[in-house]
Amino acid sequence: MADALQTARAYLERVGLGERVSHYPRQLSGGEQQRVALARAFACRPAILFADEPTGNLDTGTGKKINDLLFELNAEEGTTLILVTHEKTLAERCNRRLELQAGRQLESLSGISA
Repeated sequence: MADALQTARAYLERVGLGERVSHYPRQLSGGEQQRVALARAFACRPAILFADEPTGNLDTGTGKKINDLLFELNAEEGTTLILVTHEKTLAERCNRRLELQAGRQLESLSGISA
């Protein structure tokens, strides 16, 4: 239990929310809640992390910060990130991309075959 608490605190520090550890979700902004979600996701050290529109409900500036943090933590942890997004600029940051329309792959991108 102490190890889990230490890990949680370390990730909250990493996402810039160490001082907010005793706050309830309703006391956090949307961007802060999203950073907590990233901390929670990476704290369990998953081999694969699925992120579906991770910044869909955030303003542009906060969304950019969250995206940067997502890719930074991803690189540091060596996690396989599977990202679903409608944002072309965000998709372009990924090493491999698949474009789907109506459930079908449109074309092969970044060396992935259909």
